Parts: sequence; C-alpha cells; structure tokens
Amino acid sequence: MSDIIRLSAADLAAKLASREISSVEATQAHLDRIAAVDGDVHAFLHVNAGALDAAADIDRRRAAGEDLGPVAGVPLAIKDVLVTTDMPSTSGSKILEGYLSPFDATVVARARAAGLVPLGKTNMDEFAMGSSTEHSAYGPTHNPWDLDRIPGGSGGGSAAAVAAFEAPLALGSDTGGSIRQPAHVTGTVGIKPTYGGVSRYGAIALASSLDQVGPVTRTVLDAGLLHDVIGGHDPRDSTSLTDAWPSFADAAREGARGDVLKGLKVGVIAELPDSGFQAGVSGSFRAALAVMEAQGAEIVEISAPHFEYGVAAYYLILPAEASSNLAKFDSVRFGLRTQAVGTVEDVMAATRDAGFGDEVKRRIILGTYALSAGYYDAYYGSAQKVRTLIQRDFDEAFARVDVIATPSAPTTAFRLGEKIDDPLQMYLNDVTTIPANLAGVPGISIPSGLAAEDGLPVGIQFLAPAREDARLYRVGAALEALLVDSWGGPLLDKAPTLGEKA
Repeated sequence: MSDIIRLSAADLAAKLASREISSVEATQAHLDRIAAVDGDVHAFLHVNAGALDAAADIDRRRAAGEDLGPVAGVPLAIKDVLVTTDMPSTSGSKILEGYLSPFDATVVARARAAGLVPLGKTNMDEFAMGSSTEHSAYGPTHNPWDLDRIPGGSGGGSAAAVAAFEAPLALGSDTGGSIRQPAHVTGTVGIKPTYGGVSRYGAIALASSLDQVGPVTRTVLDAGLLHDVIGGHDPRDSTSLTDAWPSFADAAREGARGDVLKGLKVGVIAELPDSGFQAGVSGSFRAALAVMEAQGAEIVEISAPHFEYGVAAYYLILPAEASSNLAKFDSVRFGLRTQAVGTVEDVMAATRDAGFGDEVKRRIILGTYALSAGYYDAYYGSAQKVRTLIQRDFDEAFARVDVIATPSAPTTAFRLGEKIDDPLQMYLNDVTTIPANLAGVPGISIPSGLAAEDGLPVGIQFLAPAREDARLYRVGAALEALLVDSWGGPLLDKAPTLGEKA
C-alpha cells in the first residue's frame, strides 16, 4: 500500500507545502487506491474525472510562489448530498440520477477555494434516510473492517472512503447521527458542528431544522483543518450563524499537547442504561472514561430524563420536514420523469413511485400524516414540545458539566441485511446521537477501541453547549492522543487492509 495514502491530512499537507510530495502524486495515489479497492467497498458513486487537473493547478500555483492555504492540494471526498457543478448530485436516489447542479454547495466552493482536490461523490442512504447506507438506490457500501458489515449511515460512503484510505478527508452531513454513527463503526472521527456553524446552502435538504454539514477524517486535527475551511457565516443560508469562530485546528493542537483533561467535568447520563448497549461498546466507553479520570477529569452523573423520548420525537419531526422538502421532486422542474400518460398528477405519482425507494416513501407518508389536519397537534406539535424539553435537559446538564459523554452508538457494525426489514431497530441505532440534532448542539465521535467480542471499532461521543465546538476539539484530541499512545498507533492500523491492494 502506498505510504502517501496512509498519511494524515495534516502530515500530507506539510509534505505538500514543502514540495516533498506534489498534489498530482497525492491525488494519483488516492485514485489508484479507489481503483484497487472500491469495487469491494463501493464508497464512491462518482469519481472526479478532473481531479488530476485540479491537483496540477495547485502544483503550478505553489511552484509560482503563490501563498496557498494550509490544506491546499489535499484530496477530498464529498457526500453526494452536496451539490457540485462538475459531478452528478443524486443524494443516493434514482429520482436525481445524472443530475448536474448549476452551482456548488457553499462548503464545496470553500473547499475548492482552499485548494482541496475533489476526488468524487460518496454513497449514502437515499436522501440521507438510513443508518446503514443500505437504502442507497445504487447499492450498499461495505465496511472496510469487514465487507459483510454496514459502514453506518446515512454517510457510510464518506466514512468508508476515509477508513479504506481512499481519501484523507471527507464531507458528510448529520441529521440524527449520519456523521457520528458511521465514524463509530468504521474507526474514524466525525464532527457534527453547532447548528448554523457550517452552511447548508447546496446541501439537498432532508430535515432543515436538523441537518448539519461536517467533517469526516482519521484524526481530530484533520477534522479541525477541514472545519476551518468549511465553517463560518454564509449569507445565502438563512440559518447561518454570524459568529466569529476560533480555529478548530488550533483547538485540536492545544488539546493534543495540553493538560485539558485535568479538572474537566464529564457528564454521564443516568438514564442511559448499559442494558441497551452491546457489552463491548459499554466496556470500551467505561475504559475511555477511566483514561480521562486518570488524567484528572471528574466523571459526574447527570440526569437527562427526556432523552429517552428523543428517537420518537425525531421520527415525527424529521418525516414531517422531509415530506415538505421532497415535494419539489415532482417530475416537472428537474430530475426523473417517467413516460406516464394522463394528467400532471398522474405523471407526478408515477415518477415518485419509480424514483423513490421504500424508506423514502415510508417517511413521506409518516410525515404527511403527522402534519395533516386533526393530527398536527397530537403528533408534530407534541414532538416539538419534547424537543424543547430535551433542549432544557442540555441546559441543565451544561450548568454542571463541561461536556457530556456517551457511546456513539449502541452496537458495533451489524451485518448487511440484518436490520433492513426492521425499520424500528434501524431507527434505534441513533439513540445517542439524535438529541444533539434536536437541540442544535455540537458533537464529536472519536475511536475508543475495539469491542472485545467481535474486534470491531467503537466510538465515544462528546457533546458540548452550542457554539462550543472548540471545546470538543480540545477534549477529543486530548483523549485521542492518550488512546493512540496506549494502542501503539492509530486504531485504523489494526484494520484489515483489503488484501493490501494498491
């Protein structure tokens, strides 16, 4: 396996800046890796034909003495929920097959401006509806740790690409855990920023009050470097915060070298029983807490009594917003149109029947019902009240602790097909991640080890108050440094290498 693809984004950026490696070399190494292993992994839906040209342009500008950004020349994978002008944007759905956007999503435009080289678009559950990437209209993605298992969802493609060394950096989106849960099952790092901290302009909407774009990487520092590029106010996004954000890369560096854990108050939720979690997940979580406690952190039991209703509230709020957002796919303005005869309504019905998968149809029906006359107050209105109670739980908890810690998901990666016919079991996979989206607070998942019973990766999640994303980077990097030292190297070094292809 090429040494280039094993480098962290930060190390690769340093070698690019010193001209020890060219961007063309780095990009070609990752394209070769994609060609070698993606037939097994299926992380990508589309590989960028212009990637080498973009890399060559970075090399020319660097040779000319141009002052480039800190990650210029580093390759980047892009979740297919983010629109691009030069590659199809399908959101994992047949209804958008082949669609080319007339504009780039803001985060994609910022990535290009920073000199990142788009490698391609990654696979995902259709319209980000799922926890396994099995609901993609283009077939499932496979977990590089075990090709018979899921890579998480909805952003399993981005997480698998990073874990399989097909890309050092990736963009994802997180509506109820779609960055953090894939990070958990693939041994990668995933960040859900504070709601409004990263622009959603050009992200194909699932649930507008919950969606948030964020980084998927192999280290906390790499996540900070990407977050610095994509974050900040965007006037084209009405929900974008106008805050002046600190450097998240600097926060990660501070955490890795500083004594940030000493005196840190870490909240553990009393209502989150071990009985609902795989033994290896709970064991890894407790072991990570013990490592923090040994460094001077204080573990504090807190109460969040309304978190247990988070999944139920989420699966009313999300479908309701999705049913509205997906109304635009009507066979008239863009996207698929079937050759049906009859009225516009007939064509629309036939197109949506052919273009949407079962999970999308399920959630549209549920959301439309929850918003219908006579049921709005009983369902959608009540779910919003629960959302407020969850936000209050967070407020009360953060009055006592600096961060909240949970396992990032209840189990390790389950087998492909194991839960596909049981939507309720699939939905429960996001039990620890959903509350952050309902409250708009930031969350990070970092690898915490391997589960004893199956040797698969496990993640620990930290949550912080809104706008305190930098706190997560400091805490995450501090624990990451301690764990990597105890493992004798990065967790992904212990992963299968797909036959050492490439």
